Amino acid sequence: MELMQKSNGLPTAKRFTLAWLGEKDWLALLLWFGLSILVAAKELLANNANNFSVFRYVYLHLVAQKPLYIPYPEYYYDVNMYGPVYSIIIAPFALLPFSVGAMLWVMANALFLYIAIRKLPITRIQQNLVLIFASHELMGSSSYFQFNPSIIACLILSFVLIRQGKDFWAAFFIMIAALVKLYGIVGLAFFFFSKHRWRFIGSLILWGAVLWILPAVISSFDYIVQSYREWGEAIVQKNKKNYKFDQGVIFQNISAMGFIQRVFHLKQLNNLWVLCPAFLLFGTHYLRLKWKENKEYCLYLLCSVLLFTVIFSTSSESPTYIISFPAVCIWYVMQRPTRWNNALFIFVLIFTSFAHSDLLTPWMRHNVMLPYAGKAFPSIIMWLVIVYQIWDKQFLRLPPPLGSAAAA
Repeated sequence: MELMQKSNGLPTAKRFTLAWLGEKDWLALLLWFGLSILVAAKELLANNANNFSVFRYVYLHLVAQKPLYIPYPEYYYDVNMYGPVYSIIIAPFALLPFSVGAMLWVMANALFLYIAIRKLPITRIQQNLVLIFASHELMGSSSYFQFNPSIIACLILSFVLIRQGKDFWAAFFIMIAALVKLYGIVGLAFFFFSKHRWRFIGSLILWGAVLWILPAVISSFDYIVQSYREWGEAIVQKNKKNYKFDQGVIFQNISAMGFIQRVFHLKQLNNLWVLCPAFLLFGTHYLRLKWKENKEYCLYLLCSVLLFTVIFSTSSESPTYIISFPAVCIWYVMQRPTRWNNALFIFVLIFTSFAHSDLLTPWMRHNVMLPYAGKAFPSIIMWLVIVYQIWDKQFLRLPPPLGSAAAA
């Protein structure tokens, strides 16, 4: 596809390229925030904001010192699964009128992730491309009023801050993510990038203690201790429930384990058969630690961490993929524009970001993608490609970044 531009009064051809697309700041902003605003407004008009009701009552129930992890069918369906510290985060939005609070909540999550992506050590053009390509996945998360955009923002910022030597604040973002949703602890994968490891460990302990006890300020110490105990029990029970795909539970466990379990009808699949090889493969990343000052190596590891967090968690749902899909986009904008790389990215884009959309036929959605956790499969392939590329040291052979002087 070519576009015609005028140069010195004469029309010249300018090819539609990634660099041309990435130059459009306005397009990145429009898609990133516009799609989320539209979908949030649509869901609110349809009175379909149940998740925000759940989140809002985390604060209201904590203040009233009511149990946080039991059903409240008079207010909402489903059960809260977030840690007590979430009550502090959601409080400003819970105190506003429902629709106002819900809309601002969606925008705050989108803005937080937007800021995090802008902090990544990639060019402005690459950042814009990540925002453009990931905007549909953000829209999906926003339609559920999810906190997941902020989880990935915390992980990205912890990565950026550790590389900048700001371990104290990196530890803050890791502990926020971990104490809201346990898998936020994967931020510790960046530990070996730290130049001040003891300071980093001390900061983790300090922030863990502060954030653990912070909700007691608006409730009580005994209540918070009991709430954390109940949270642990609730997580165990939810994990057991996630396995019951044969009982109609098809929206949970959209992960490597869920995919394998459903495709091969392994009702009693032991997670360790999947997790142990996955951890071993992930561990091979650190065999390349001698290149930890290499920005591209670090970005490869960030992509692996974000994908790993989702595809190896039994709690993964479709909206959870806002944590992993930006990693695919980061990977793509770093690569050479070969047919193989383009085809792989398009494959992941269609069958992950658009897996549950109208882009696929209703038959495909209801008979393949949902019952077999098909959304996980492209991300599994993508993660394995990244594992291989790190092992093969391909981060040393990447082209100049789009938008850099060397690429001009």
